[in-house]
Amino acid sequence: MKSAADIQADFDRIALAESGEGWNHNNHYHNFLLRHAPAHCTNALEVGCGTGTFARLLAQRSDYVLALDLSPEMLRIARERSADCPNIEYLQADIMATTLADAAYDSIASIATLHHLKLSEVLPRLKAALKPGGVLLVLDLYRGATLGDLFQNVVSVPYHHTLQQLKGEKAPQSAEASAAWEAHGSSDVYPTLAEVRRACASLLPGAQVTRHLLWRYSLVWTKSN
Repeated sequence: MKSAADIQADFDRIALAESGEGWNHNNHYHNFLLRHAPAHCTNALEVGCGTGTFARLLAQRSDYVLALDLSPEMLRIARERSADCPNIEYLQADIMATTLADAAYDSIASIATLHHLKLSEVLPRLKAALKPGGVLLVLDLYRGATLGDLFQNVVSVPYHHTLQQLKGEKAPQSAEASAAWEAHGSSDVYPTLAEVRRACASLLPGAQVTRHLLWRYSLVWTKSN
């Protein structure tokens, strides 16, 4: 598992290399996450906000959004793109080294970030920071380990290409962006769905863990009152 410093360096490089924002495997599921989010949040938190796409969606239903990321370059772009969202505070921070107030957030979201962390360590922190009745929303990548996973992953390839055409994806990535993503992904380690479900059974009883196309899973959990 990469260090926080290495992850920061990777995403600084990616931010500097990418030229725009369009459809991708993560934002394809933003509406799914929003359907499970509270209709209104006093306080919301996003862990690993990147350029702020989902934070801006949360801001439409929240009085205040705290959006954390390791990469100052990602946060620079996020602030530029969020000029019309004064209720978002962007903060460079490591979730494992940041003090979060107990029971402070109506919703906590994390997209393609938790695979960089140990679920046994990060989930208790997020759980403690949720208000009673608050909702944890996770979208992340998983490692296929079963025949069902393999089938879903095979189907994801034509699904990806079809969606590329339908969504009118932005211009192809530059060579620099492709190289930056490849360098980052070469050492990424993903949990299996069984590992995610075991962690949830222990730490987030009742969590809904769902396998999706495009090599993603979702985790939705409501903290009991």
